[in-house]
Amino acid sequence: MSLTELVTVNDVSLAEIMRGRLAADGIEAVLFDAGFSGLLGGGYPGIRLMVTADDAQAARRVLDLPENEA
Repeated sequence: MSLTELVTVNDVSLAEIMRGRLAADGIEAVLFDAGFSGLLGGGYPGIRLMVTADDAQAARRVLDLPENEA
């Protein structure tokens, strides 16, 4: 299973909401670096929302993200 970065956000709550929205549509998503973001604050590049490469296009549609976002 190959994961691809869908989007990076700086808010743990927003990342969890996005992950939950994808789950509601049957798309499994994983958050990378969520723990570090809370510890390091604004100095960290963000939380990466990851999905399988096969689900990336559908996930972008669900979250209304541009097709070239990543």
